[in-house]
Amino acid sequence: MPAATLSVTEVGSGRTLATFDVPDGAGWCVLWHHSVQGFEVADCYENRDGRMVLVRAHLPDFAAGLDHIPGRGRQVSDGQGGYWIEDIDEAVPGDAYVLRPGAGFVDHRIRMGEAEVSLSGQVSRARARVRIALTGD
Repeated sequence: MPAATLSVTEVGSGRTLATFDVPDGAGWCVLWHHSVQGFEVADCYENRDGRMVLVRAHLPDFAAGLDHIPGRGRQVSDGQGGYWIEDIDEAVPGDAYVLRPGAGFVDHRIRMGEAEVSLSGQVSRARARVRIALTGD
């Protein structure tokens, strides 16, 4: 199957913030710093036959808004006091979602392989919405 394209665009202006080619089976993570505790949180996705699928999440602590929901993946220790939720395997409806990147140190980012792009640093104004979408070529 040909690679799909992961694109991040600012809602309203349509300005492209990031674009990645994503071969079938390849993945990426959306990263940010927890607004209260400051540690890094990750939601990791994969291109499965052209669909955006949430596969795992890393949560360094049970801080405000972070928890494992029983029946949604399985929780395993990360060996450093935090945990991974593995095997979430949830397709994202419409292969896209809208995010409001956090300002300052929250710094929402996308990491694909060695490449990392700050979404927070590129939006045109505070509380701007961005659309993260996986589309076929």
